[in-house]
Amino acid sequence: MRLSCKGLSSYTVIGVANTLIHWQIFFLLSVAAGFTQAASNLAAFCVAASFSFYMNALYTFDAKASVGGYLSFMLAMGALSFGVGHAGDVWRLHGLLTVALFSGLSLVLGFLFSKYVVFRERDS
Repeated sequence: MRLSCKGLSSYTVIGVANTLIHWQIFFLLSVAAGFTQAASNLAAFCVAASFSFYMNALYTFDAKASVGGYLSFMLAMGALSFGVGHAGDVWRLHGLLTVALFSGLSLVLGFLFSKYVVFRERDS
């Protein structure tokens, strides 16, 4: 299975939209509502990732979105989201650093997890 530039570029464009959604919700919850970074990052991830999961299924991986794939993606990447947010709380990181760190990790690890686990080509 060859890593295609089209797949990564499409994933990146959708990721930019995902990031805008994620960051807006994160800052609304953490700054305006006073939630912890862990809770804010997880909630923002859930909303943004739901959007990007279906967009990537359609445009990046040209695959059918399944409930099992959605749940595995949400559980794995949601755990990463909560973990990075929790680290931000424990280490008292600025929220901007927390979401920037998660966004970078999510771009790379999310693409690899999506391509090789969630949307991998099945042999018939």
